Amino acid sequence: MENDPLSLAEIVPRVKPEDATARLLAVSDLDNLRIVANPAVDPSGEWVAYDVSLPDAKADKCFRHIWMTSWDGSRTLQLTNRAKESESTPRWSADGRYLAFLSSRTDKRDNDQLWQLDRTGGEARQLTRLEGGVIDYAWSPTGHQIALIVLDKDPYETDPADNGENKKPKPIVLDRFQFKRDIEGYLGTRRKRLFVFDVDSGNLRRLTTGDFDEVLPAWSPDSTRIAFVSNRDPDPDRTYNYDIWVVPASASGVAPLRLTTSAGDDNNPEYESYPSWSPDGRSIAYIGGAPVNLLYSGTHPLAVVPANGGEGRVLTPALDRNVSKPVWSPDGKSLRFIVEDDKTSWLGSIAARGGPVTRLVGGRQVIHAIDQNSRARIAALVDDPAHPPEIYALDGTKLRRLSHQNDGWLADVQLSPVEDTMMHSKDGTEVHGFLLRPLGGASGRAPTILRIHGGPQGQFDYGFSFEWQLLAANGYAVVAVNPRGSTGRGQDYTKAIYASFGTVDVQDVLSAVDDAVAHGIADPNRLGLGGWSYGGMLTNYTIASDQRFKAATSGASISNLLAAYGTDQYTPHYEMEFGRPWENLDVWLKNSYPFFHVDRIVTPTLFLGGSYDFNVPLLNSEQMYQALKSRNVPTRLIIYPGEFHGLKRPSFLRDRYQRYLDWYANHLK
Repeated sequence: MENDPLSLAEIVPRVKPEDATARLLAVSDLDNLRIVANPAVDPSGEWVAYDVSLPDAKADKCFRHIWMTSWDGSRTLQLTNRAKESESTPRWSADGRYLAFLSSRTDKRDNDQLWQLDRTGGEARQLTRLEGGVIDYAWSPTGHQIALIVLDKDPYETDPADNGENKKPKPIVLDRFQFKRDIEGYLGTRRKRLFVFDVDSGNLRRLTTGDFDEVLPAWSPDSTRIAFVSNRDPDPDRTYNYDIWVVPASASGVAPLRLTTSAGDDNNPEYESYPSWSPDGRSIAYIGGAPVNLLYSGTHPLAVVPANGGEGRVLTPALDRNVSKPVWSPDGKSLRFIVEDDKTSWLGSIAARGGPVTRLVGGRQVIHAIDQNSRARIAALVDDPAHPPEIYALDGTKLRRLSHQNDGWLADVQLSPVEDTMMHSKDGTEVHGFLLRPLGGASGRAPTILRIHGGPQGQFDYGFSFEWQLLAANGYAVVAVNPRGSTGRGQDYTKAIYASFGTVDVQDVLSAVDDAVAHGIADPNRLGLGGWSYGGMLTNYTIASDQRFKAATSGASISNLLAAYGTDQYTPHYEMEFGRPWENLDVWLKNSYPFFHVDRIVTPTLFLGGSYDFNVPLLNSEQMYQALKSRNVPTRLIIYPGEFHGLKRPSFLRDRYQRYLDWYANHLK
């Protein structure tokens, strides 16, 4: 049934017999894949808005539009559909009459502005015309004001309409410690700043002072104050000391009140969790910082702090799992939040005073985001091994599917069941992962691909993986594993490779391959591997440690950390974890052995990367490509022009997958 609660039968792929009408997944199916995101429940609880991204093959670009589905699932409407334009991040006004969204339509610099759609009819109305654009926003509970996060104008950007002297590019002047970031480019004086927009008058006010980034705005229930996240240290570039701050919404240019005082990364913006006010406005729930010396390798707990200042409390000290996106119950007695656990993310609940955590919704699925309205109706963004992310309604402790954006094209596609695996590493540590068997009817041992996730702080989970299914459709067994360094299994597991990359994590991924061979699935003479970002790095560490692999793909990776210092966006992190290169050279060299011991590598390796990547710059892949070329090891370098760390252009995404298939086929088949 279309709206039955999610069950295990829906999660496990329905594998069709070989003689049925089912077809195998193809690279071209990337053009069918719709990316659903940003659920927003309207105040009445009768509708859920969300955005959907779909590739446009002719424009070679993805466009995102706003949709909404009724709470009972009976009606779905597309609200925006302007050709060659995108709209995203829908959010409702307090009375439910207006739906705001972000769009760069009509903006000559292609910066997002805030727009408003009236549900009673008419075209969307543009609310802002800001040179730097709008990064984020939040409606006030009264509906008369909107908090905006506004990006400063780019001082080096020229006016697209200017054909005169001002069209010439200007020298970029840098004096910041953190001077570059992926997508944002070189960092000068631009900042993200908190403003309030008056819906009735159109007036715009900046609330704070100082030269700091301000993000994740959240209104108090009475609309008098705004909480936000900022690192306001004397030199924020050198620390990750994010904190929760509060400022009066009626003020202009005042010093905000600091609520959290730890030196850790309280409510780190990378986790995209907004501060959450209690219904009485007395407390704010947030994501607590990890131990300062561990940063992303540490656990981020759920915490609460008094909204007027005072000592905060960690509510989940014994959970040893990262949490995110807390929301309060209407009576203020409990909180709901997402818990990242072993291969999954589930919805949990805890009393506001603390205590045991109750699992509300779990299973072989991943809850990515939730949105709750004032009536406590919750919509969630959820995926599983057989379905890309879709919108669900929470009925008690059951999830009921609302959106069906990908059902059409998946209906006739055969998917490989995603099996759970468990094995023991060389030192006896228990390691968890996944296995997909090849489709296509072949019997016996199969050519096998080990895929490795990025991060390293992250994990493979029960979410839908187009990549895994594509490999299985092309006759490969797929081994995916969460080695030490991954999240989801506690702080000790994650910090096991702190300042020691390519050590026990190599042992862990090799144990997964050994397990597949021992079970008669993998052909030990036809093994490949690969990954992107840290997945590419661990690929490099693995082929420099073990010569059994016949093919590797290494995307956006590093092998020589010394080359990364000062050329990517992680210098503050490197100095925290490894120390300064000139003071701790032995540590840097130890973590750079794939380059300095490249003579150990015999595996034919395909390197790939984006030309504009400041996260893991292309020079790192170029260096390894050159080293293997010097030694006459088969290799190739693929550069995607104009792309950042994560590829966006649809033709490049298709190209990357086809090159994976061609490289593996050439060396394994």
